[in-house]
Amino acid sequence: MEMNRRNFLKIAGLATAGVATGALPGKSLASVNHFEGNPDRKGVLVDTTQCIGLNCRRCELACAKQHGLPTPSNPPEDPTVFDQPRRTHADQFTVVNRYPGDSPDSPIYCKTQCMHCDEPACASACLVGAFSKSETGAVHYDASVCIGCRYCMVACPFSIPTYEYDRALHPRVRKCTFCLEERLEEGKPPACVEACPREVMTFGRREDLIKLARQRIARNPDKYVDHIYGEHEVGGTSWMYLSSKPFDQIGFRTDLGTIPYPELTRNYLSAAPLVMAIWPTFFLSVYLFTKRKEQLAEQNGNKANGNHRMKEEK
Repeated sequence: MEMNRRNFLKIAGLATAGVATGALPGKSLASVNHFEGNPDRKGVLVDTTQCIGLNCRRCELACAKQHGLPTPSNPPEDPTVFDQPRRTHADQFTVVNRYPGDSPDSPIYCKTQCMHCDEPACASACLVGAFSKSETGAVHYDASVCIGCRYCMVACPFSIPTYEYDRALHPRVRKCTFCLEERLEEGKPPACVEACPREVMTFGRREDLIKLARQRIARNPDKYVDHIYGEHEVGGTSWMYLSSKPFDQIGFRTDLGTIPYPELTRNYLSAAPLVMAIWPTFFLSVYLFTKRKEQLAEQNGNKANGNHRMKEEK
């Protein structure tokens, strides 16, 4: 087949028309449902003013033990672990970071993990339904149906899901599970909550935790900023925070707004099948076009060599 500019545009146009008319197989991603949530769902309130961080980090150790993960490489008494902010990764579902406080002797420590959104962006972005919001409040991941597209990693506003890149067979997306199957379904708090010696984290009904947080702010207005992080961010999350400093100073994004991310990503997701159809066609067209150019160059070269030989023979 001769591959010129006209044929290239024709192929791309047919692919676009095929998607636009529904000729391509697959369910439209525009029909992403809202996650209404169980009013009795659980949550955790994290009071960062109580966390001691150094010489503790028992939440990290408890999480690793509960999920069979490697023990954190830096022991609890190692202060160098706080030299740079850390992110969760495939072998560590929660990390504690340090931020400046009112003085060098009073830093702020803050634990990070999956926020377990009420309307999870990871679930709305997943092509195969590997993520779901459970009645308990946890965002559950089913590795058995995951296809490894990693759209969840792009969609998450908190940059939490990670991927087992070093696992050759059946790599998984990894994140905090809220100890759903191990503890939450039995009415027990997550392992990190139970292990905290300072009771930094309070486990209970999400609505009750919001009331508790408001009471603490009202009773100690000089101690807390008047903001419960996670109450409304991206539509609400199961993990919520109190702080003595504005949240953008302790590692939180404050530009997320209150609209659930599925609302914002729905238009993009409806176009995902179109993108998935056009890109393979585009690359195929480029390949065929390049291959045709190489064939023409080879033919012209052979023709030139033939003419040269004929002149020499004469």
